[in-house]
Amino acid sequence: MFAIIDIETTGGNPEKDKITEIAILIFDGQKVVKTFESLINPQRPIPSYISQLTGISNEMVENAPCFYEIAKEIVEITENTIFVAHNVRFDYNFVKAEFKSLGYNFTKKTLCTVRLSRKVFKGLPSYSLGKLCISLGIELENRHRAMGDAKATTIVFEKIHKTLSSIDNNWYLDEIPKTSLPSLLPNDILDKIPENLVGVYYFYNSDHQIVYVGKSKDIKKRIIQHFAMGIQGSRRALQLKKEIADIGFEPTGNELIALLLESDEIKKHKPIYNIQQKKIRAIPCYGVYLKTDADGYLNFEIEPYQESSSPIITAESISKAREILYKFAEKFNLCLSKIDIQKIKGPCFNYHVHQCKGACIKAESTSEYNERMMLCVEKNSFNSETFLLLGKGREINEISVVKIEFGQYKGFGFMNIESEESTLENMLACVKKYAHNRDIQQILCSIAVKGMKKVPYQSQLI
Repeated sequence: MFAIIDIETTGGNPEKDKITEIAILIFDGQKVVKTFESLINPQRPIPSYISQLTGISNEMVENAPCFYEIAKEIVEITENTIFVAHNVRFDYNFVKAEFKSLGYNFTKKTLCTVRLSRKVFKGLPSYSLGKLCISLGIELENRHRAMGDAKATTIVFEKIHKTLSSIDNNWYLDEIPKTSLPSLLPNDILDKIPENLVGVYYFYNSDHQIVYVGKSKDIKKRIIQHFAMGIQGSRRALQLKKEIADIGFEPTGNELIALLLESDEIKKHKPIYNIQQKKIRAIPCYGVYLKTDADGYLNFEIEPYQESSSPIITAESISKAREILYKFAEKFNLCLSKIDIQKIKGPCFNYHVHQCKGACIKAESTSEYNERMMLCVEKNSFNSETFLLLGKGREINEISVVKIEFGQYKGFGFMNIESEESTLENMLACVKKYAHNRDIQQILCSIAVKGMKKVPYQSQLI
């Protein structure tokens, strides 16, 4: 069963505008078996330009029921149906928002007759309801009134259903997931993206300009998440969705390469919908530096990051840096007073709970304590080191290579291990040069590095 629905509203934003009229036709695949229509009091003024468009005035809805008064009837008539509309995200998001304001989660599978019309009636000059009806010879009465538009949409849907059912009676089961796709995207776009693909993806607008760059360990799944948003999505995210006309992707084989490539691509193309990476330099960035105190104990100090300095790790804020240092303290039994967390005289908190061996009160020798500090540095810093990070490639016979030279990122590349000998020379030769910057420094200190094999330059074989 299909519930073909059309609404009229006070405006285009479901977060602040309200429904003024609703029409529902229940279609069983052959005929309409039930109808419902009602004006709705939006409990706010209808803008004059909206009244001129729809013909619905404030006087007409003054004595009409409020949405909550007909909500139960809408739930009952649409039970066990698929929500169908022309540009379904508009109607569905408004109805869902009205129910949300009542504390009810209205959830339906959806189908869009705009998208379906593009698939079935190819090559038409326009797929707006009015022009589509002209192209298909459908009489459209009471344009921009809920029942008039709903009846026209039902005739369009009936033609679509008849065409697609001749091929597959359950055609709509395949089309339902595609309903959430941006209206400008081709129906088969997701079919071109492999499952479980790690890499970077690109959203293009109708002028083929990159408007957003992202990365994921499962590109297809992440893209579907982008498109599945309803009224919960931010205004910026919903606007992005409207502009997406094409999708591109670049496999990377592993998450680290995806992060590195994404960062570089955002800086190169400056997509208008990427916010964080473009603004990250405006966010105070801090480094954790290794110092020696007056008693000879090694200390970690949090200080503002300088491009010319060599921190152990970097973080976007002092609190983030302290989170990392807490983890270091837990893993290596470090003293809180020596890692810029608890600056007090006497025993630190960790000493009282037997997680510090007493460096804070000189109960542990500097040599023993400093040995653990240096082990922590070795496990968590790239500074002054020269090595390669090896990981999974884009194909089974390929590896990825990340080059770090004296603590500075030099780039990455891919090497075919079937056709090339795994020598240091060949691994270095496959690396394409990329810029080192603050964002890259943070990426290389992130969890994405786990699982990569570290090969010093002296090492000749994988």
